[in-house]
Amino acid sequence: MKHSTDRILTTHVGSLARPVDLLDLMKAKVNGEPYDQDIYAKRIPAAVVEIVRKQAESGIDIVTDGEQGKLGFSAYVSERLAGYESRSGAIDSTEFAEEVAAFPEYYERYFGEAMHGGAVAQIDPVVCTGSISYKGVDALNRDIENLKAAVRDVDVEDVFMPAVAPGGVGGNEYYPTEEEYMQAVGEAMRTEYKAIVDAGFIVQIDDPWMTVVHGDGSLSVAERLKKIELAVEVLNHSLRDIPSEQVRLHTCYGINEGPRIHDAALKDIVGIMLKVNAGAYSFEAANPRHEHEYHIWEDVELPEGKLIIPGMVAHANNIVEHPELICERIIRFANIVGRENVIAGTDCGFSTQATYTPEVHPTVVWAKFQALAEGARLATKQLW
Repeated sequence: MKHSTDRILTTHVGSLARPVDLLDLMKAKVNGEPYDQDIYAKRIPAAVVEIVRKQAESGIDIVTDGEQGKLGFSAYVSERLAGYESRSGAIDSTEFAEEVAAFPEYYERYFGEAMHGGAVAQIDPVVCTGSISYKGVDALNRDIENLKAAVRDVDVEDVFMPAVAPGGVGGNEYYPTEEEYMQAVGEAMRTEYKAIVDAGFIVQIDDPWMTVVHGDGSLSVAERLKKIELAVEVLNHSLRDIPSEQVRLHTCYGINEGPRIHDAALKDIVGIMLKVNAGAYSFEAANPRHEHEYHIWEDVELPEGKLIIPGMVAHANNIVEHPELICERIIRFANIVGRENVIAGTDCGFSTQATYTPEVHPTVVWAKFQALAEGARLATKQLW
């Protein structure tokens, strides 16, 4: 994993909007409707090529496949892991119970329109009802080969591929204990983590549940910490023998646009976050509920050799941040943890599911990326 040795590098969290014609094919497939399988098989790698090229042209140094072949950042695991069945119904929002209770009218509209309105497929919770194993080797290999082909002819600094954390994979109705369940998930997902790294990419572990669980008012503080500590222990075991410099962790707040008054504070989870055996840590910092939290790094020492990837642009609004503001944000962190230990990122992904109506319009995303790159150039001039 590259540090910002002579300039501030840029990256993002991963998911980007899928082209409309690809969404049409995905929708037909998932709904059991007729579709041209040959066209579908060719459209995904073409979409990856397009999305990688656009990232590079927009000034992103560390790129990915935009999750073009996935229905969603966590929904895809039902195609990769055996032992699960989906349960028809609305998305499980119990983790956000306090937030939803505080703003019921807002969230009724949000979950109905933004979360489900334009989605290719209904998001049904998955539940473990049998022994877990990894069944998605073919799909994983296709993702890897598509990304390898896409980065072959572009000039980028590095390449990453996201994969879901063990803590975010469905509920359990099969294993006797939560610990046994989590260990089974972790061992299965290790197949994916290791394959990504063996392909020469950085694996990004997507773990928004770290913050979601810590903000779960239905659990005592002790219960929250126990649950998160177990998830981190399992994740680290899943990452055994994988060099930490080939791993980056992303955590966020699970919800996209919303009041967020019940979000967990970064100061409460940073210690747990740093226990993950990763070389870099990505977190929300442009979100106005959390922008002030850069101050915590004045008291928390970043371990030697580690990086932070704070969000410099938001993923939940269509306002393009000014490059000078982005520059200021970068310099705040660089002055505390060292310029070489900061990579400028985004708060979260821009299309965490395959949808016709992503919250940030794709044309705005590219403008945000361009502003991010320009802000990094401005910060580089001041820091070097």
